[in-house]
Amino acid sequence: MSGEEETLSNGCSRSDLSLALEDCMAALDLFLRNDFEEAQARLRSRTKDSMYHALTYATILEMQAMMTFEPQHILAAGNTMKEAQAICQRHRKKSSFSKNFSEEELHAEVCYAECLLQRAALTFLQDENMISFIKGGIKVRNSYQTYKELHTVLQSTGYTHGDNHGHFEDGVKLGVGAFNLMISMLPTRTLKLLEFVGFSGNKGSIFLFFAGRIEEIKGNLDAAIKRFEECCEAQQQWKQFHHMCYWELMWCFTYKRHWKMAYFYADLLSKENSWSKATYAYMKAAYLSMLTEDDCLTFGETALTLFRQVPGLKQKIAGKSLPTEKFAIRKARRYLAENPISLPAPPLEMMYIWNGYTVIGKHKDLTEGMLKTLDEEQAKLESSPRTEFSIDDQCLLSLLKGLCLKHLGHQEEAEHYFTLVLCNETQIKYDHYLVPNALLEHGLLCLEQGRNNEAIKLLETAKQNYKNYSMESRTHFRIQAALHKAKTIGENGIHVPSSP
Repeated sequence: MSGEEETLSNGCSRSDLSLALEDCMAALDLFLRNDFEEAQARLRSRTKDSMYHALTYATILEMQAMMTFEPQHILAAGNTMKEAQAICQRHRKKSSFSKNFSEEELHAEVCYAECLLQRAALTFLQDENMISFIKGGIKVRNSYQTYKELHTVLQSTGYTHGDNHGHFEDGVKLGVGAFNLMISMLPTRTLKLLEFVGFSGNKGSIFLFFAGRIEEIKGNLDAAIKRFEECCEAQQQWKQFHHMCYWELMWCFTYKRHWKMAYFYADLLSKENSWSKATYAYMKAAYLSMLTEDDCLTFGETALTLFRQVPGLKQKIAGKSLPTEKFAIRKARRYLAENPISLPAPPLEMMYIWNGYTVIGKHKDLTEGMLKTLDEEQAKLESSPRTEFSIDDQCLLSLLKGLCLKHLGHQEEAEHYFTLVLCNETQIKYDHYLVPNALLEHGLLCLEQGRNNEAIKLLETAKQNYKNYSMESRTHFRIQAALHKAKTIGENGIHVPSSP
């Protein structure tokens, strides 16, 4: 292998490939720690000569494009990925007659296949005409053929593990998995076009699941429910598909405020799936808390009993607790008191954590229904004796009411409720996550109205001034995406309505 090599203290040398992989891993660590600009700068410096730097940098740009769906981001990601593919091509095997690959050539093949797959995804995203589908289909087929060949190499007896075998093997397996996932998300019309360019696919359970997700994201809940039910009926071997559907069905019925059906699916998950027993128990309790005592009798358990079970169901995965589980446990602790103070509309709060208001916001009737429930909870709060939780509960209801009003087009009222949370910041005792999220939602509202400088100020405040609160990573990710959009609009002088 050509190129500069680093000599270690033991006399052994490390190749350009090893050094490039190490540097890209360091850049990814920066990216995952929210140091986005530093990560991109580190990668950008070597995108013209290192295939891994070029691919990683292009992948970050594609992630940005997938999050924003803005034409300029999609175009920039596509051009950068095309350049990365050209870098990979330079390092690929020159002769097709020899079956022996150097380690660098194998890595070039897997990077090349990844570039093709990501370019195909951008092609489908960019335009839905016939030519785009055919171009994307050809890229998918070529990518898949490359992954199949590399998988064969991995399994062959003549394959020798190089110094960077782990990265190569992981790349092949991740690529095959990503490929299968992307194909499963494509509608039947696209699959037929892929058959035209030499790829065959069928409509299986996972396709039905993603078809349901697409309908759910659009707010077409009845169509989504039908797809998820069809997915469950399509096969019985892999119960994991059923559990994925149960989770989405639970949320669909939550958005419709059908608390009994939402409880039904949360109960199925608690009995059949072990991902987070604490979260499932919390959701069951949350739904029962929205029903009358007489309605709860038919289920054979009470909200109070379930809430009190939640802390004892805590588990750790790879030594860490799930953020949503930690949130549920912290909220449920209120019920450990001898005379507990009820949470206000806990399903609606968890719905915010899972970005559910984006779904209902697409349909006026769903949003108005949720606002009605929040008004009822507000009336209960106002008629109850003041407690240590009163300010926290009022601020939660204000944040959620502001969201509903924003989606209904009542922007001044929405801004009033977001500001109300900020005004009560010093009196909040437990739910400190409400303040940075109120700043975030206020900033997004300003962005929608074209108040760009004000939006950036609010978002920067949310990013810089608040730490160690519930679900912080999710909030930071949304803040970063909103800031990027705000700064891009400022640079281009273009106003684009912000996504919630």
